[in-house]
Amino acid sequence: MNAQQRNRHAALLKATGYEDGPALTVQSTDGDIPHGRELSISWLTGTVMTGLTSVLLMGAALFVSFQGQDTFSTAYEALQIANPPKPLSPTNLLIKTNRVRPVAKPKSELETIEATIKETVDGRDIIKKQPFSRLRATLATAATSLSDDVPAYDPVSLIASTQPLDADSNVSTDIYGAEVEGEVSIKLASLPLTQVPPRAISDQVAADFVRTTVEGAYVEADSTALAYAPTDATIHELSATPTDAMITGVAENVTAVPKTTLPGQGLGRTERLLTLREPSSLEETLKKNGFTPDMIAMINGTLRNVYPSTNLPAGARLRILFGPSRSSESLIPYRMSIYIHDNATNKDRHAATVALTDRGQYVLATEPPQITFPDEDTEEINVANLPSIYRSIWETGRKHDLDDDTIKRIVAMYAYDLDLNKKISAGDSIEILQTPPDANGHQDLLYVGLRLGTTLKELFRFRTDDGKVDFFDPSGESGKRFLNRRPLQGGGVVRSSFGWRVHPIFHKRILHTGVDLASKTGTPIYAAGDGVVEKAGWTNGYGRYVMIKHVNGFETGYGHMSRIADTTTPGSYVRQGQIIGYVGSTGNSTGPHLHFEILINGNFVDPLSVKLPRDKSLPAQYQQQFAQTVAQIRDLMTRDAAPITVASN
Repeated sequence: MNAQQRNRHAALLKATGYEDGPALTVQSTDGDIPHGRELSISWLTGTVMTGLTSVLLMGAALFVSFQGQDTFSTAYEALQIANPPKPLSPTNLLIKTNRVRPVAKPKSELETIEATIKETVDGRDIIKKQPFSRLRATLATAATSLSDDVPAYDPVSLIASTQPLDADSNVSTDIYGAEVEGEVSIKLASLPLTQVPPRAISDQVAADFVRTTVEGAYVEADSTALAYAPTDATIHELSATPTDAMITGVAENVTAVPKTTLPGQGLGRTERLLTLREPSSLEETLKKNGFTPDMIAMINGTLRNVYPSTNLPAGARLRILFGPSRSSESLIPYRMSIYIHDNATNKDRHAATVALTDRGQYVLATEPPQITFPDEDTEEINVANLPSIYRSIWETGRKHDLDDDTIKRIVAMYAYDLDLNKKISAGDSIEILQTPPDANGHQDLLYVGLRLGTTLKELFRFRTDDGKVDFFDPSGESGKRFLNRRPLQGGGVVRSSFGWRVHPIFHKRILHTGVDLASKTGTPIYAAGDGVVEKAGWTNGYGRYVMIKHVNGFETGYGHMSRIADTTTPGSYVRQGQIIGYVGSTGNSTGPHLHFEILINGNFVDPLSVKLPRDKSLPAQYQQQFAQTVAQIRDLMTRDAAPITVASN
């Protein structure tokens, strides 16, 4: 740049307001505010520190705000415990929300019923009163720590639980028409020849016979002369006609629909309101409502000074707020409040409240917003919290003290007829009938009725002459299907259903001939049923592929395997549940999954919805006896409970 150019640039800079000046200096006058050319190190440091502090404080506030519902600074702040000016309605359990949540009334009745039954012992017929245990409950609408440790859903592993039982004794449900006190033994014997009735009868006897048999001749006044059974409530009409006595919890005038259909929607909060019908232990009540032993111990320690009693009186109310856990897919109790009902004033007095802190401790908290307690137990329905059928059956069974073997058998009996990975709906319910506990506490399962929506699936216990006990539906077929609908470990996740779709690779609309069950590479794949291997090798599009031929024109295909089992060769015979290969992504595939298909007489059908034949049916010789058993069990399910109720929640 020459001198003329420098002068031109200097003139332009001066015209815009720039001028030459001395350099900046840190030598400012002590105690004075720095001037235009002077810098203060302390002033600059203070300004920077103020900015950094503001950023940190704002970041901390935003972090706490966006962390979610399972983080608390204190119980008071997190749970918004402040008394509103007027009580809220039972449905408005949260102070502020973007929609009203439906509320269901869960039914839970564990009752004892009595019936006079007839059973054969050592060749003698004995008539006695027999108690039975009957459970009627809506399926749990939220999964808690009660079912945290249940085995992962694996339909193939449940095969062993559906095998017939070897009964040590014949459990009788043969209901006798009249009630008896104690135990009556019946013995049949031939009529001695010395007691043969006379061949002739008198005119008076004949006249009495005619009078009592002519239509319309019988009146109530003649009842003393007739050998009719007493017309009281102790005699029950046995009928094979199904009765609709299932308990259902219906949320009236509401529709439970997710707000969004985005995948991976997290769990939300829900509140449960309980009323104790009889005195109960606080520990036992909390245990049945999703509190772990560690939680109960902390709560007892926290309540020692404000509520020292370890028992709850009849009429006491519990209000439990649940929320998501960081470490599991279960809900954990965030807050629990105890209310004692005063019969004289018909009011509920707040006794104590504990709340969970961000450190995992339960501390005392103030009373939550006031509500009017309903007469019946209620629970909010949060669609995101609804568990699978599998998890809900486990949760409900453990809540009512069913042993794990019984729950596993119930699940297994439905595993081949239902997709247990599907979520339940509010109001789905279950009914169970069992024998009373024996000396070892064991109870025999007699009946299971599972109602999903408007569909009732019943299974009845029946013992054949060979001593084998199995469960059959009302038509005499077992609950087990001869083909498994999801033949891989864990059942997989449905990624693509049967039907027409746009192919993810070819981008053409073509028929998807099976169902895609996503799982990790190497997950074992099982034979869906007994059969002969037709194909085992590489097939265009399917990658490593196996086809099995079953009876009655059924075939099953398994595609995209990473490896085929060494024992799976064309012509070999395989059993249901036998490993035939492992999940992979060979052939035309976008990720590891099993492409499973079913063919009937060469035609593809939907594996998840096609009606499959049962594995076993009762022989014709047992049909009449089984029909009587069905009628007797249904009679027991409709009887009134004994005066003493085992449990009620």
